[in-house]
Amino acid sequence: MIRSNFIIILVIGVLISIDIQQTSAQEITYPIGYHDFNEDAGFNFQMNRWLSMGYARYEDFMEVGPSIKSFDDWTKSMLVLAEKAEADKRLLNAAFYYRAAELFLFHEAESDQVNAPTKEQLYKKFIDVFYGAVESYDLEIIEVPYGETTIQSIRLKALNGKKKGSIVIHGGYDSYKEELFSMMIFFQQHGYDVITFESPWMGSSRNKKDMGFDIEWEKPVGAILDYFNLDNVTLIGISMGGWLSLRAAAFEPRIKRVVASSVSFDVNQYANKFGQAMARFMLNKLPRFTNKTMLKQMEKDLSYAWFANHLMYVTDKDIPIEAFKVLTTINEENLHSDLVTQDVLILTGEEDHMVPVKMHHMQMEALNNAQSLTGHIFTEKEHGQNHCQVGNLGLAFETILNWILIER
Repeated sequence: MIRSNFIIILVIGVLISIDIQQTSAQEITYPIGYHDFNEDAGFNFQMNRWLSMGYARYEDFMEVGPSIKSFDDWTKSMLVLAEKAEADKRLLNAAFYYRAAELFLFHEAESDQVNAPTKEQLYKKFIDVFYGAVESYDLEIIEVPYGETTIQSIRLKALNGKKKGSIVIHGGYDSYKEELFSMMIFFQQHGYDVITFESPWMGSSRNKKDMGFDIEWEKPVGAILDYFNLDNVTLIGISMGGWLSLRAAAFEPRIKRVVASSVSFDVNQYANKFGQAMARFMLNKLPRFTNKTMLKQMEKDLSYAWFANHLMYVTDKDIPIEAFKVLTTINEENLHSDLVTQDVLILTGEEDHMVPVKMHHMQMEALNNAQSLTGHIFTEKEHGQNHCQVGNLGLAFETILNWILIER
Protein backbone atom coordinates (compact mmCIF):
# COMPACT_ATOMS: atom_id res chain seq x y z
CA MET A 1 0.00 0.00 0.00
CA ILE A 2 1.67 3.22 -1.17
CA ARG A 3 0.73 6.63 0.16
CA SER A 4 3.21 8.92 -1.55
CA ASN A 5 1.59 12.25 -0.72
CA PHE A 6 0.66 11.70 2.89
CA ILE A 7 -0.96 14.87 4.28
CA ILE A 8 -2.32 15.41 7.75
CA ILE A 9 -4.30 18.60 8.19
CA LEU A 10 -3.38 20.28 11.43
CA VAL A 11 -4.54 23.51 12.98
CA ILE A 12 -1.38 25.47 13.63
CA GLY A 13 -1.64 28.18 16.26
CA VAL A 14 0.40 31.31 16.73
CA LEU A 15 4.11 31.06 17.37
CA ILE A 16 4.76 30.10 20.99
CA SER A 17 8.20 30.10 22.53
CA ILE A 18 8.21 28.75 26.08
CA ASP A 19 10.46 26.70 28.31
CA ILE A 20 9.46 23.11 28.99
CA GLN A 21 10.23 23.36 32.66
CA GLN A 22 7.72 26.22 32.99
CA THR A 23 4.79 24.02 31.87
CA SER A 24 3.23 20.84 33.13
CA ALA A 25 3.93 17.59 31.29
CA GLN A 26 0.60 17.94 29.48
CA GLU A 27 1.37 21.38 28.05
CA ILE A 28 4.66 20.98 26.20
CA THR A 29 4.63 22.85 22.89
CA TYR A 30 7.21 23.51 20.20
CA PRO A 31 7.98 26.88 18.61
CA ILE A 32 7.04 27.19 14.94
CA GLY A 33 9.36 28.89 12.47
CA TYR A 34 12.96 28.87 11.29
CA HIS A 35 14.81 32.02 12.28
CA ASP A 36 17.83 33.97 11.04
CA PHE A 37 19.96 34.04 14.18
CA ASN A 38 23.28 33.91 12.32
CA GLU A 39 24.45 34.24 8.70
CA ASP A 40 26.37 30.94 8.89
CA ALA A 41 24.07 28.06 7.96
CA GLY A 42 25.69 25.67 10.43
CA PHE A 43 25.54 27.98 13.45
CA ASN A 44 22.03 29.06 12.51
CA PHE A 45 20.78 25.49 12.21
CA GLN A 46 22.09 24.52 15.63
CA MET A 47 20.36 27.44 17.34
CA ASN A 48 17.11 26.67 15.54
CA ARG A 49 17.54 23.02 16.53
CA TRP A 50 17.61 23.72 20.27
CA LEU A 51 14.78 26.23 19.97
CA SER A 52 12.56 23.84 18.00
CA MET A 53 13.01 21.10 20.59
CA GLY A 54 11.76 23.47 23.30
CA TYR A 55 15.13 23.72 25.01
CA ALA A 56 16.03 27.34 24.35
CA ARG A 57 14.61 30.86 24.30
CA TYR A 58 14.23 32.90 21.13
CA GLU A 59 15.39 36.09 22.86
CA ASP A 60 18.60 34.41 24.06
CA PHE A 61 19.69 33.46 20.56
CA MET A 62 18.66 36.83 19.16
CA GLU A 63 20.95 38.40 21.75
CA VAL A 64 24.11 36.43 20.94
CA GLY A 65 23.49 34.96 17.47
CA PRO A 66 24.46 37.88 15.20
CA SER A 67 27.88 38.37 16.83
CA ILE A 68 29.07 34.75 16.49
CA LYS A 69 31.78 34.56 13.82
CA SER A 70 33.89 31.58 14.90
CA PHE A 71 33.83 28.39 16.98
CA ASP A 72 35.46 30.32 19.80
CA ASP A 73 32.72 32.96 19.66
CA TRP A 74 30.14 30.19 19.65
CA THR A 75 31.50 28.46 22.75
CA LYS A 76 31.88 31.70 24.71
CA SER A 77 28.39 32.90 23.77
CA MET A 78 26.74 29.61 24.70
CA LEU A 79 28.58 29.56 28.03
CA VAL A 80 27.31 33.06 28.80
CA LEU A 81 23.75 31.92 28.08
CA ALA A 82 24.23 28.72 30.10
CA GLU A 83 25.58 30.44 33.18
CA LYS A 84 22.87 33.10 33.12
CA ALA A 85 20.12 30.51 32.66
CA GLU A 86 21.53 28.42 35.50
CA ALA A 87 21.65 31.45 37.79
CA ASP A 88 18.02 32.18 36.87
CA LYS A 89 17.06 28.54 37.66
CA ARG A 90 16.09 27.90 34.02
CA LEU A 91 17.84 24.57 34.21
CA LEU A 92 16.66 22.97 30.97
CA ASN A 93 17.77 26.05 29.06
CA ALA A 94 21.08 25.96 30.89
CA ALA A 95 21.64 22.27 30.19
CA PHE A 96 21.26 22.65 26.45
CA TYR A 97 23.30 25.82 26.31
CA TYR A 98 26.10 23.80 27.93
CA ARG A 99 25.50 21.10 25.31
CA ALA A 100 25.67 23.76 22.60
CA ALA A 101 28.92 25.11 24.05
CA GLU A 102 30.39 21.59 23.99
CA LEU A 103 29.29 20.86 20.43
CA PHE A 104 32.03 22.57 18.41
CA LEU A 105 34.98 21.81 20.68
CA PHE A 106 37.45 19.19 19.48
CA HIS A 107 37.60 15.74 21.05
CA GLU A 108 40.57 15.04 23.32
CA ALA A 109 41.92 18.54 22.79
CA GLU A 110 43.24 20.73 25.58
CA SER A 111 42.12 24.34 25.54
CA ASP A 112 44.79 26.90 24.72
CA GLN A 113 42.98 29.45 26.88
CA VAL A 114 43.46 29.71 30.62
CA ASN A 115 40.52 28.30 32.59
CA ALA A 116 38.55 27.46 29.43
CA PRO A 117 36.57 24.21 29.84
CA THR A 118 37.26 21.14 27.73
CA LYS A 119 34.70 19.19 25.73
CA GLU A 120 34.64 16.46 28.37
CA GLN A 121 34.03 18.96 31.18
CA LEU A 122 31.15 20.61 29.32
CA TYR A 123 29.58 17.26 28.52
CA LYS A 124 29.61 16.39 32.23
CA LYS A 125 28.10 19.78 33.05
CA PHE A 126 25.36 19.23 30.46
CA ILE A 127 24.50 15.84 31.96
CA ASP A 128 24.51 17.10 35.56
CA VAL A 129 22.31 20.11 34.84
CA PHE A 130 19.98 18.17 32.53
CA TYR A 131 19.11 15.54 35.13
CA GLY A 132 18.62 18.28 37.70
CA ALA A 133 16.19 19.96 35.32
CA VAL A 134 14.07 16.83 34.70
CA GLU A 135 14.09 15.30 38.17
CA SER A 136 10.31 15.80 38.47
CA TYR A 137 9.75 13.44 35.53
CA ASP A 138 9.62 9.70 35.97
CA LEU A 139 12.73 8.99 33.92
CA GLU A 140 14.21 5.54 34.31
CA ILE A 141 17.93 5.49 33.55
CA ILE A 142 18.87 1.93 32.61
CA GLU A 143 22.15 0.32 31.54
CA VAL A 144 21.30 -2.37 29.00
CA PRO A 145 23.88 -5.18 28.69
CA TYR A 146 25.67 -5.07 25.35
CA GLY A 147 28.63 -7.38 24.81
CA GLU A 148 31.38 -6.38 27.21
CA THR A 149 29.78 -3.04 27.94
CA THR A 150 26.33 -1.47 28.35
CA ILE A 151 24.06 0.79 26.34
CA GLN A 152 22.76 3.78 28.27
CA SER A 153 18.98 4.10 27.89
CA ILE A 154 16.08 6.19 29.18
CA ARG A 155 12.53 4.91 29.59
CA LEU A 156 9.33 6.88 30.12
CA LYS A 157 6.22 4.84 30.81
CA ALA A 158 2.82 5.87 29.45
CA LEU A 159 0.93 8.18 31.77
CA ASN A 160 -1.51 6.59 34.21
CA GLY A 161 -0.53 3.12 33.04
CA LYS A 162 -2.63 3.46 29.87
CA LYS A 163 -0.27 2.02 27.29
CA LYS A 164 -1.12 2.01 23.56
CA GLY A 165 2.21 0.54 22.51
CA SER A 166 5.97 0.90 22.66
CA ILE A 167 8.14 3.38 20.75
CA VAL A 168 11.93 3.28 20.56
CA ILE A 169 13.61 6.52 19.43
CA HIS A 170 17.27 7.06 18.58
CA GLY A 171 19.70 9.34 16.84
CA GLY A 172 22.70 7.43 15.65
CA TYR A 173 25.71 9.23 14.28
CA ASP A 174 26.50 11.76 16.98
CA SER A 175 23.59 12.61 19.26
CA TYR A 176 23.12 12.13 22.97
CA LYS A 177 20.05 10.34 24.30
CA GLU A 178 19.10 13.33 26.45
CA GLU A 179 18.54 15.45 23.34
CA LEU A 180 15.43 13.39 22.53
CA PHE A 181 13.77 14.10 25.88
CA SER A 182 11.03 16.43 24.63
CA MET A 183 10.19 14.03 21.80
CA MET A 184 9.85 11.26 24.37
CA ILE A 185 7.50 13.42 26.43
CA PHE A 186 5.30 14.04 23.38
CA PHE A 187 4.72 10.35 22.72
CA GLN A 188 4.44 9.48 26.40
CA GLN A 189 1.55 11.89 26.72
CA HIS A 190 -0.19 10.24 23.80
CA GLY A 191 -0.19 6.88 25.55
CA TYR A 192 3.08 5.20 24.69
CA ASP A 193 5.94 3.69 26.62
CA VAL A 194 8.98 5.42 25.13
CA ILE A 195 12.61 4.33 25.21
CA THR A 196 15.63 6.10 23.84
CA PHE A 197 19.21 4.93 23.93
CA GLU A 198 22.67 6.11 23.12
CA SER A 199 24.83 4.83 20.31
CA PRO A 200 27.52 2.57 21.79
CA TRP A 201 30.13 5.02 20.51
CA MET A 202 28.62 8.20 22.00
CA GLY A 203 28.19 9.85 25.38
CA SER A 204 27.84 7.73 28.51
CA SER A 205 27.72 4.48 26.54
CA ARG A 206 31.22 4.90 25.14
CA ASN A 207 33.28 3.52 27.99
CA LYS A 208 36.10 1.97 26.06
CA LYS A 209 38.23 3.03 23.11
CA ASP A 210 37.21 0.45 20.53
CA MET A 211 33.57 1.57 20.28
CA GLY A 212 33.53 3.12 16.83
CA PHE A 213 30.59 3.49 14.44
CA ASP A 214 28.99 0.19 13.42
CA ILE A 215 26.44 -0.03 10.61
CA GLU A 216 24.92 -3.22 12.06
CA TRP A 217 22.33 -1.26 14.00
CA GLU A 218 20.19 -4.34 14.48
CA LYS A 219 22.65 -5.34 17.22
CA PRO A 220 22.05 -2.47 19.69
CA VAL A 221 18.36 -2.34 18.78
CA GLY A 222 18.13 -6.09 19.38
CA ALA A 223 19.78 -5.65 22.78
CA ILE A 224 17.20 -3.01 23.72
CA LEU A 225 14.29 -5.18 22.57
CA ASP A 226 15.70 -8.18 24.43
CA TYR A 227 16.18 -6.30 27.69
CA PHE A 228 12.73 -4.70 27.74
CA ASN A 229 11.06 -7.81 26.28
CA LEU A 230 9.51 -5.88 23.41
CA ASP A 231 7.93 -6.80 20.11
CA ASN A 232 5.42 -5.02 17.87
CA VAL A 233 7.58 -1.93 18.26
CA THR A 234 7.64 1.39 16.39
CA LEU A 235 11.26 2.41 15.77
CA ILE A 236 11.99 6.09 15.04
CA GLY A 237 15.42 7.09 13.70
CA ILE A 238 16.49 10.74 13.55
CA SER A 239 19.04 12.13 11.06
CA MET A 240 21.70 9.45 10.46
CA GLY A 241 19.50 7.36 12.70
CA GLY A 242 17.01 7.30 9.84
CA TRP A 243 19.38 5.14 7.79
CA LEU A 244 20.22 3.06 10.82
CA SER A 245 16.56 2.48 11.70
CA LEU A 246 15.87 1.03 8.26
CA ARG A 247 18.99 -1.11 8.48
CA ALA A 248 17.76 -2.48 11.83
CA ALA A 249 14.29 -3.15 10.43
CA ALA A 250 15.80 -5.21 7.60
CA PHE A 251 17.11 -7.74 10.15
CA GLU A 252 14.83 -7.35 13.18
CA PRO A 253 11.25 -8.66 12.77
CA ARG A 254 10.17 -7.40 16.20
CA ILE A 255 10.12 -3.93 14.63
CA LYS A 256 6.66 -3.59 13.08
CA ARG A 257 6.73 0.08 12.08
CA VAL A 258 9.76 2.22 11.25
CA VAL A 259 10.05 6.00 10.86
CA ALA A 260 13.13 7.48 9.19
CA SER A 261 13.63 11.25 9.43
CA SER A 262 16.07 12.82 6.91
CA VAL A 263 17.22 9.41 5.72
CA SER A 264 20.60 9.33 3.95
CA PHE A 265 20.05 6.21 1.79
CA ASP A 266 23.59 6.36 0.37
CA VAL A 267 26.09 9.08 1.33
CA ASN A 268 28.22 8.19 -1.69
CA GLN A 269 25.38 9.24 -3.99
CA TYR A 270 25.05 12.75 -2.57
CA ALA A 271 27.40 13.86 -5.34
CA ASN A 272 26.84 13.48 -9.06
CA LYS A 273 28.31 10.54 -11.02
CA PHE A 274 31.60 12.33 -11.69
CA GLY A 275 32.00 13.30 -8.05
CA GLN A 276 31.30 9.74 -6.95
CA ALA A 277 33.92 8.36 -9.33
CA MET A 278 36.53 10.89 -8.17
CA ALA A 279 35.87 10.12 -4.50
CA ARG A 280 36.25 6.38 -5.07
CA PHE A 281 39.50 6.91 -6.99
CA MET A 282 40.97 9.20 -4.31
CA LEU A 283 40.04 6.95 -1.39
CA ASN A 284 40.98 3.63 -2.97
CA LYS A 285 43.80 4.39 -5.41
CA LEU A 286 45.55 7.35 -3.79
CA PRO A 287 45.01 6.88 -0.03
CA ARG A 288 48.30 8.41 1.20
CA PHE A 289 47.99 11.45 -1.06
CA THR A 290 44.34 11.87 -0.13
CA ASN A 291 45.06 11.67 3.59
CA LYS A 292 47.80 14.30 3.29
CA THR A 293 45.39 16.52 1.38
CA MET A 294 42.81 16.10 4.14
CA LEU A 295 45.35 17.01 6.82
CA LYS A 296 46.37 20.15 4.92
CA GLN A 297 42.73 21.10 4.52
CA MET A 298 42.24 20.68 8.26
CA GLU A 299 45.04 23.17 8.86
CA LYS A 300 43.40 25.76 6.58
CA ASP A 301 39.69 25.24 7.24
CA LEU A 302 38.50 25.12 10.87
CA SER A 303 35.03 23.87 9.96
CA TYR A 304 36.49 21.02 7.95
CA ALA A 305 38.92 20.30 10.79
CA TRP A 306 36.07 20.04 13.28
CA PHE A 307 34.08 17.74 11.00
CA ALA A 308 37.07 15.46 10.40
CA ASN A 309 38.01 15.43 14.09
CA HIS A 310 34.47 14.49 15.09
CA LEU A 311 34.25 11.85 12.37
CA MET A 312 37.48 10.27 13.61
CA TYR A 313 36.08 10.18 17.13
CA VAL A 314 32.76 8.64 16.08
CA THR A 315 34.42 6.02 13.88
CA ASP A 316 37.32 5.46 16.33
CA LYS A 317 39.97 6.06 13.66
CA ASP A 318 43.28 7.86 14.04
CA ILE A 319 43.60 9.36 10.57
CA PRO A 320 41.03 11.21 8.43
CA ILE A 321 40.99 8.88 5.43
CA GLU A 322 40.15 5.83 7.53
CA ALA A 323 37.28 7.72 9.13
CA PHE A 324 35.93 8.77 5.73
CA LYS A 325 36.11 5.18 4.53
CA VAL A 326 33.82 4.18 7.40
CA LEU A 327 31.45 6.98 6.43
CA THR A 328 31.14 5.52 2.92
CA THR A 329 29.69 2.30 4.38
CA ILE A 330 26.44 4.19 4.95
CA ASN A 331 25.33 3.16 1.51
CA GLU A 332 22.59 1.50 -0.51
CA GLU A 333 24.17 -1.95 -0.46
CA ASN A 334 24.59 -2.10 3.32
CA LEU A 335 21.12 -0.74 3.97
CA HIS A 336 19.32 -3.79 2.50
CA SER A 337 16.12 -1.88 1.73
CA ASP A 338 14.70 -4.93 -0.06
CA LEU A 339 14.59 -6.80 3.26
CA VAL A 340 12.42 -4.19 4.95
CA THR A 341 8.90 -5.67 5.11
CA GLN A 342 7.41 -3.44 7.81
CA ASP A 343 5.20 -0.36 7.60
CA VAL A 344 7.52 2.55 6.78
CA LEU A 345 7.24 6.34 7.07
CA ILE A 346 9.91 8.56 5.45
CA LEU A 347 10.08 12.22 6.54
CA THR A 348 12.15 14.73 4.56
CA GLY A 349 12.71 18.48 4.48
CA GLU A 350 12.42 20.02 1.02
CA GLU A 351 15.37 22.36 1.72
CA ASP A 352 17.50 20.08 3.94
CA HIS A 353 21.02 21.56 3.88
CA MET A 354 22.63 18.29 5.01
CA VAL A 355 20.87 15.54 3.07
CA PRO A 356 19.89 16.07 -0.61
CA VAL A 357 16.16 15.68 -1.18
CA LYS A 358 16.92 13.16 -3.93
CA MET A 359 17.76 10.68 -1.14
CA HIS A 360 14.06 10.67 -0.24
CA HIS A 361 12.99 9.57 -3.70
CA MET A 362 15.76 6.99 -4.00
CA GLN A 363 14.86 5.53 -0.63
CA MET A 364 11.16 5.37 -1.44
CA GLU A 365 11.88 3.55 -4.68
CA ALA A 366 14.19 1.05 -2.96
CA LEU A 367 11.63 0.02 -0.33
CA ASN A 368 9.75 -2.21 -2.75
CA ASN A 369 8.86 -4.92 -0.23
CA ALA A 370 7.53 -2.75 2.59
CA GLN A 371 4.14 -3.70 4.01
CA SER A 372 3.13 -0.07 3.49
CA LEU A 373 5.14 2.97 2.45
CA THR A 374 4.37 6.57 3.29
CA GLY A 375 6.45 9.61 2.37
CA HIS A 376 6.11 13.21 3.44
CA ILE A 377 8.30 16.00 2.09
CA PHE A 378 7.82 19.04 4.33
CA THR A 379 7.76 22.46 2.67
CA GLU A 380 8.58 26.01 3.65
CA LYS A 381 4.85 26.69 3.96
CA GLU A 382 4.74 24.03 6.69
CA HIS A 383 7.91 25.45 8.32
CA GLY A 384 9.35 21.94 8.21
CA GLN A 385 11.59 22.26 5.15
CA ASN A 386 14.85 21.95 7.07
CA HIS A 387 16.88 18.98 8.29
CA CYS A 388 14.76 16.73 10.54
CA GLN A 389 11.92 19.27 10.33
CA VAL A 390 13.69 21.76 12.58
CA GLY A 391 11.35 24.74 12.47
CA ASN A 392 8.19 22.74 13.09
CA LEU A 393 8.94 19.64 15.11
CA GLY A 394 5.42 19.68 16.52
CA LEU A 395 4.08 19.05 13.02
CA ALA A 396 6.60 16.24 12.47
CA PHE A 397 5.63 14.57 15.74
CA GLU A 398 1.92 14.88 14.97
CA THR A 399 2.55 13.39 11.54
CA ILE A 400 4.31 10.40 13.09
CA LEU A 401 1.61 9.96 15.73
CA ASN A 402 -1.23 9.98 13.22
CA TRP A 403 0.62 7.54 11.00
CA ILE A 404 1.18 5.14 13.89
CA LEU A 405 -2.51 5.24 14.73
CA ILE A 406 -3.35 4.39 11.11
CA GLU A 407 -0.83 1.55 10.89
CA ARG A 408 -1.70 -0.10 14.24
